[in-house]
Amino acid sequence: MGEIRTVFRRKKKQTDEVLTLPRSDRRILSNVPDPEQIRRSVDRRGLRDNDADQFSSDYLERMRKFSLRYEADFPVLLTWGKGKNRRKLKTKAVDVSSTGLLLELPFTTDHIQPGSKVSMHFEIPAGTMPEGFESKVDIEGVVVRTFERGTGREAVSMAAFEFTNPLHEYFQRKRWGYSVYTASGLLLLAAVFVLLLRAESIIYFKYNFLLYLYSLIAAAFLLTRYLFGSLYRDVPVNPDFTPGVSIIIPCFNEEKWIHRTIISCINQDYPVDKLEVIVVDDRSTDSSAEQIQKTIDLLHQEADRFQTKERLRMHILPENGGKREALVQGVRMAKHDLVVFVDSDSFLDPLAIKHLVQPFQDQRMGGVAGRTDVENKYTNSITKLQTVRYYIAFRIMKAAESWFDSVTCLSGPLSCYKKRLVLKHADAWLNQKFLGQPATFGDDRSMTNFILKTHRTAYQDKAICSTIVPSEMNVFLKQQMRWKRSWLRESLRAAGFIWRKEPFMALFFYIGVIVPIAAPLIVLYNLLYMPIFHHVFPGTFLMGLLLMSLLMSLAHLLFRKSKLWVFGFVFCFFYEMVLLWQMPVAWFTFWKSTWGTRETPQDVEARNKKAARKTEKIRRRKCRCNPAEPRNLNEDAG
Repeated sequence: MGEIRTVFRRKKKQTDEVLTLPRSDRRILSNVPDPEQIRRSVDRRGLRDNDADQFSSDYLERMRKFSLRYEADFPVLLTWGKGKNRRKLKTKAVDVSSTGLLLELPFTTDHIQPGSKVSMHFEIPAGTMPEGFESKVDIEGVVVRTFERGTGREAVSMAAFEFTNPLHEYFQRKRWGYSVYTASGLLLLAAVFVLLLRAESIIYFKYNFLLYLYSLIAAAFLLTRYLFGSLYRDVPVNPDFTPGVSIIIPCFNEEKWIHRTIISCINQDYPVDKLEVIVVDDRSTDSSAEQIQKTIDLLHQEADRFQTKERLRMHILPENGGKREALVQGVRMAKHDLVVFVDSDSFLDPLAIKHLVQPFQDQRMGGVAGRTDVENKYTNSITKLQTVRYYIAFRIMKAAESWFDSVTCLSGPLSCYKKRLVLKHADAWLNQKFLGQPATFGDDRSMTNFILKTHRTAYQDKAICSTIVPSEMNVFLKQQMRWKRSWLRESLRAAGFIWRKEPFMALFFYIGVIVPIAAPLIVLYNLLYMPIFHHVFPGTFLMGLLLMSLLMSLAHLLFRKSKLWVFGFVFCFFYEMVLLWQMPVAWFTFWKSTWGTRETPQDVEARNKKAARKTEKIRRRKCRCNPAEPRNLNEDAG
């Protein structure tokens, strides 16, 4: 009698992403310049929509960010009066901005009336506002209006408060200023200590020349990146430079995020007649296509005067062709000379396109990358690790490469190219193979190589988008493995022409390839070989690792003023213990074309092969258990 096995699979609980949610505006396209000059509303800064010409773009940008309101749900304690007349009232925040609070009151009181001054005590939870605002606050406020929300028994008393000093000024005085001074001083000390440690390496050259040479090169490579990253400056906005832009959004099974992505792309502070959005669905197997059409219909209905019917459309591929095929199809449909690639789970800042196009004032510029922040940074420890890593990768590493106009990866979440260059290399990009296998991932690095070979590439730090990063460890590790494989493959390609670029940049690049590849061997030598065979404690190595993590953490603290800076330490040690060991695996498998995190044709093929091998293994096991049973038809016929 055959053995019957019943397998119970526990349904995996989906991670709830923690997102910072700006309060929705009644105008669906609140940032788009009004072509008919109908809007005359006054915002929270007291500026009218048509007053923008009176102020500099930098001033308006800062004010716009500071006045953004975010959905909130945290307790607020109000106090007023002195001595025996001191009163307290516990309330709840409904929304918050840098300039004020909207509170839900438990009851109506004469002490909370327009013009009343109160002391406000609350703690802004992480994730409610952008990085840096998560902290306790004790501040004075003034009631600007009171009203009731709802009717009858469901009516709730509400009160809007304006802070006597905006939160960004409050934190600058209370915490941010100290963060800047502390981080700057410690960064300098860390750099000095790194130099001292490497100076010590020169003494030990005679004992192990290659090891200590590697140590010196790695330290110089790291410090120069931070140096040039600190020297980097954005290309300033030229209000008269607004070239035509076509945004291409390739979509595959992103029904959860695609609505927000489309809205963020069309809701840009950019001339209406010079911006279009094309969404290309790569035959999604979920409800992505329906969600895209629903979003487009909404925009056509509620924002028709912004010419959404002429500049927002969807195209569905006849069959699943992969991300590159979707992007190329979108580029072929584009009517403007610049094309912007945006991932379907990434969300643009309203000023992203305006900043992103500025480097193209240089006719030799072929492609530009924007900065990618982590949107779901406060979901769990995995996303917090990536938050620090992403920021340093862009603000330091890409910024350093941009100093030489040679950014080696124009990242997928937000990048801009000249349309004619993408079309020129489209066939080679679509049909790219490595060791006989189709190159399905690493599309951003691959296209960057095509562009960088003949043109300049740059980075714009103020062209900001945020993206959803993996919040589950297995998905994160698969993503990192895929990135390492594409990095190895495309680095080999770039090595063949990068020497023609600026000499220091070329040296920069080759060292940047050698150091990560050799790193696993160096770690094994220091942490295993030396302690086991020579009984030498790896104190110098561990100190160097600590200083490296200190540089990352302090740089994040300096620029972001966020409490997440401590995760820079965690990431560095996590990298050494876990991610570093993906590199040797990538050495021997970097020709693989499976994504591991999405259903590409290559992933389906690999899964079917794996299932076939498993079935064959089970069949052979049965044959060994039942020798009398023929193993196959040929044996039976024999």
